Amino acid sequence: MTTPQGTPKGSDTILARMMALHPKIIDLTLDRMWRLLDALGNPQNDLPPVIHIAGTNGKGSTQAMIRAGLEASGESVHAYTSPHLARFHERIRLAGELISEPALTALLDECYDANNGENITYFEITTAAALLAMARTPADYCLLEVGLGGRLDATNVVDRPALTVITPVSVDHQQFLGETLPEIAGEKAGIIKRGVPCIVGPQEDAALAVIEDRAIRLSAPVLAHGQHWHVTREADRLVFQDETGLLDLPLPNLPGAHQIQNAGAAIMALRQLGLGETAAEGAVTSAQWPARMQRLRHGPLTDAAPHAEIWLDGGHNPAAGSAIGDHLATLPQRPTHLICGMLNTKDIAGYLAPLATQSASLTAVSIPGEANTLPADATAKAAQDAGMTAGTAPDVASALLAITNTDPAARVLICGSLYLAGHILQENG
Repeated sequence: MTTPQGTPKGSDTILARMMALHPKIIDLTLDRMWRLLDALGNPQNDLPPVIHIAGTNGKGSTQAMIRAGLEASGESVHAYTSPHLARFHERIRLAGELISEPALTALLDECYDANNGENITYFEITTAAALLAMARTPADYCLLEVGLGGRLDATNVVDRPALTVITPVSVDHQQFLGETLPEIAGEKAGIIKRGVPCIVGPQEDAALAVIEDRAIRLSAPVLAHGQHWHVTREADRLVFQDETGLLDLPLPNLPGAHQIQNAGAAIMALRQLGLGETAAEGAVTSAQWPARMQRLRHGPLTDAAPHAEIWLDGGHNPAAGSAIGDHLATLPQRPTHLICGMLNTKDIAGYLAPLATQSASLTAVSIPGEANTLPADATAKAAQDAGMTAGTAPDVASALLAITNTDPAARVLICGSLYLAGHILQENG
């Protein structure tokens, strides 16, 4: 991961030093994390009640809805998420506010010194900094989003969270989590703790079986979609039902049909915490989560194409492609042109397949400043193989100009990677 240009100099310098502490960006084990946490006084034991969230798709949106629901009920909430989009500070929210630059710089310095030059990954040491910040700041709840997998993820250091949540699991990050859906589900299910209730979003049968098996072995109550709770769209309303009753709510303010199921998991989590309709309504009406079918309305890109409809999405796997394709199909009819940049570790064919029938063209770009970008010509070739009209451009602005020179009122979706989305949010801010 590259350090974003938008991060202020103090924390930027320390983050760059942290990148050099381990030769690999990802190396899944908890040994280094336990060592550093012990050196810091084990802040993971001093957190407010923790809701720990894992899954392949929908983790961030579900976390955002849970946070919105808790805050609508007057609760103060810490939240930890990754990756960031424009600034590292987005990862750490303390009692509702993004961490300040002075606080972040001091924490990173403290963790760097406590690590004493030992091997540790960037994600591990920055997660330790987040836990330290959250342990020192009063709040009512702490939301932790898994970075990768679950069982060996750096966030999986809380012995007894208040609740765990597993959003839909699909095939992604096979090089780290396993080749099959049951193997990947097993890694995600690693966040389940003995006796702690687990909210489970919609799953394929093979994934659900693995999750339920681990929960049974740990005597962890499972509250699973389709069994213990149900959520549907009925006309312009969201209807949620569990064993305690029915809620008739507005549709989620986060766009996309897939947000219905994310809202269901968030509402079930809030109900399990003992919160009522005020929290549920806050979850669906007040959540904010950038780069998830986000409409861009201001900035240089929109100024350059004032009549176009410009969207941004950071989804990057086949399940995300399906969700985006389904959402595009519900929008008012208008030619949709994709500007796409992806990492070379992703299943580009699986991602593009559901988008092929919903797009008029695809313009491929390389992700600026990202060593693992898939070259633009390789992305274009994959799009052509999927039956799409495709070409390349040197950057997003050039791609947008070419599209709108031909069709000034086009719908344009910039998509394929959170790293590309982060670059756009930095440049278009």
